[in-house]
Amino acid sequence: MPSFSLPPIHDNPEGGWGPSTSSIPDQFKFKDIPYAPFSKSDKLGRFADWNDLSSDNRQAVAGLPSTQTRAVGPGGRRRDGTQAFGSGTASAFAYFHVEDESSFSLVDNKAAPARRGTGFNRGRGGTRGTPSYSARGSTRGTRGGPAFRGAVNARGGQRRGGWRDWEKNNRTRESSVVISPQWSMLEEIEFHRLAKLRLEVDEPEELETYGRLYAYDKSYDRISTKTEKPLQLVDRIKYNPTTSDDPIIQQLASNGVAKVYTTDVILSVLMCAPRSVYPWDIVIVREGDSLFFDKRDGGPFDTVTVNENAADPPQDPAPPNPNNPNEKAAIPETASINTATSLSLEATYINQNFGFQSVIETSPPPAVDLAHPNPFYGPEETEPLASCGYRYRLFDLGITEDEDIKICVRTEVDAYSPGQGNPKDGQGLVTIRALNEFDPRAQGAGGAPDWRSKLDSQRGAVVATEMKNNSCKLAKWTVQSVLAGADLLKIGYISRANPRDNTRHVILSTASLRPTDFAAQLNVSLANGWGIVRTVTDMCMKMPEGKYVLVKDPNKPVIRLYSVPAATFTGEDEDVGVAEGSEEE
Repeated sequence: MPSFSLPPIHDNPEGGWGPSTSSIPDQFKFKDIPYAPFSKSDKLGRFADWNDLSSDNRQAVAGLPSTQTRAVGPGGRRRDGTQAFGSGTASAFAYFHVEDESSFSLVDNKAAPARRGTGFNRGRGGTRGTPSYSARGSTRGTRGGPAFRGAVNARGGQRRGGWRDWEKNNRTRESSVVISPQWSMLEEIEFHRLAKLRLEVDEPEELETYGRLYAYDKSYDRISTKTEKPLQLVDRIKYNPTTSDDPIIQQLASNGVAKVYTTDVILSVLMCAPRSVYPWDIVIVREGDSLFFDKRDGGPFDTVTVNENAADPPQDPAPPNPNNPNEKAAIPETASINTATSLSLEATYINQNFGFQSVIETSPPPAVDLAHPNPFYGPEETEPLASCGYRYRLFDLGITEDEDIKICVRTEVDAYSPGQGNPKDGQGLVTIRALNEFDPRAQGAGGAPDWRSKLDSQRGAVVATEMKNNSCKLAKWTVQSVLAGADLLKIGYISRANPRDNTRHVILSTASLRPTDFAAQLNVSLANGWGIVRTVTDMCMKMPEGKYVLVKDPNKPVIRLYSVPAATFTGEDEDVGVAEGSEEE
């Protein structure tokens, strides 16, 4: 019977798997073989170049003993000055598979079908359902699909930014008011701190009602894109004075009804401050134990913003350099109707005229006179008044029963809905607003779809886009409606008759919303808004009597409280003096 003997086992005294270095023959240990270091990003080169006639390389790579092998110094060179194998340029011994590629051929020469939704089509137009690339830096779907700003990355997601972002104008905005060196900053609050505030407020007490209301024309609720109606210019007067110029508020303040007095327009801006992007300012005057929140004449409260919360909002052209008269404006003259200022004036014009046009001034149904006539319409006025009702309401901001912090707010309603109760008792009240479309292809459109093609069939997409691009504006309208106690909020969808003409408009549709339900859709927290109002009130109550300005930073989510001289904003001379002798912060 043959014997069986085990082969020798070489144990690894160093520990670990595999043979130890002591069991490997010397000719395979690759001792003193020079080789340059490399990284993972380098191209793979040849292991050995047999075309090289020098014996050093062959013997060193093959691991053969050689008396000419020398140590390698820094830079991949040997101490004798010669270069180590593979330590030259990346292409010195790089392997290029040109011959292999040229000899390769497909059996099936049929073109592969295009994958939908991946990458760009480099031709002039894309196939159906496939996005095409345009020089404006946007991907546009076929058949009137929405435009999406920015490029698409390799993973199929949308990349922030767009084509030639580095060439776009600076987004720096100017402050809504010139900060004078005479002003002293007292407080600074970031928006993320404001968003954490919360205060529950009970139902308000109604003090007085003034004005006359007309019935809302329900035929506007049945308008569609196929039965559009032109927007008309209606000559009416509507007053919206600041708090200190209101004679009713002055009368209530003399009686000590509340500690804080303001209007719904000013209060809504403060309650929706964390959503705001554009700059604004509120003038605060403390007289004794009373606070008055005022607005400046010609300030941001008198106009309506457009696409304030869009990723790429409308811009104003940069002012020309006075040292270079030949310098051109940043925005061409053909696009001047789509600048931020022009669109704001256009939106203000649309809101006013839509509210005037959508009411029935001839009976039936009859106009409803509230408890008192319009307090701002004097006997010398001859132009007809617009439908407007003023409701002075009292809100209690006290946290405990012992605190006596009440705020008197002048709210406005625009019409009443027939058959919804008695407007004199606060039933069936309506506020009317309007959204405007200018040019879906213009800068600042915010990727809005074409209303004429999508409003009837895909209203949800249009509403979602407007809620994203005009979050602050819609939130302020909703808060104003809730403060006024309106039962309905009517929002009209108004577009230009021609995208290049900002003077003619058509009404495409009208939406009827419950303010409280719409606030829930917009994620508007009235408790958070009241918390902000209470915080600002406490902050101003700690200050001595005088005049203050609450300023929203034009480029940062921050509000600042300044102490200003008593003569600030009181006349043209003071304003000019402050503007000339001050510089922007």
